[in-house]
Amino acid sequence: MDVGTLLRADGGKVRALIVDDEESISQLIAMALRYEGWDVDTATTGQEALEKLRGFDPDVAVLDIMLPDFGGLQVLSRLRSEGYNLPVLFLTALDSVDDRVNGLTAGGDDYVVKPFSLEELIARLRGLVRRSQIALAQQPDPVLRVGDLTLNEDSYEVERGGDQIDVTNTEFELLRYLMRNPRRVLSKAQILDRVWSYDFNGKATVVELYISYLRKKIDSGRKPMLHTVRGAGYMLKPAE
Repeated sequence: MDVGTLLRADGGKVRALIVDDEESISQLIAMALRYEGWDVDTATTGQEALEKLRGFDPDVAVLDIMLPDFGGLQVLSRLRSEGYNLPVLFLTALDSVDDRVNGLTAGGDDYVVKPFSLEELIARLRGLVRRSQIALAQQPDPVLRVGDLTLNEDSYEVERGGDQIDVTNTEFELLRYLMRNPRRVLSKAQILDRVWSYDFNGKATVVELYISYLRKKIDSGRKPMLHTVRGAGYMLKPAE
């Protein structure tokens, strides 16, 4: 990589997710970004985009507004509801003022209309990543705290009262969702939607199972923090 290559704050390669149902377009952008020294992954549907985002953890995303299953606006809405704040550039053949306003109002950071200049698109993505990294540098530490329970979103470490607690990836995501919503009752449907994705075909009993796993790890031998609200869902709050 040359000296002009943009890097992540940790020195690693910038990661980009390109979502477009026209593979010729996504591959063209991917090729240009790889030439820039970036890591790139692609998706052709909204659902694939959500799956790739969770596994690939990109620094920036390009979203086509028109996708086969559900649109880029819905993808972005879901990302923001899950706490993902990566910058998003919309890519679309639609160029009316309303389309632009809708994209930016939904939380998008930029908007490029097809046909587009590849050089301009890359320049805009570089700008989004630079501004995002400045914002990240100004953010407080990534530790969530509820009572004596802490969760580090960067290191994936969980502690209660200074004692480290080992959790699986799914348990971590469930606990993170609960800790981002302290003292709020979350239904099984909400938890399924957030932790296992909206189209998960399993039963709500999987939520009960993982709540029981967390309860054994977090509350065992201590005053309980994880509470069942009969007929409504589950709530995490500081021990009384």
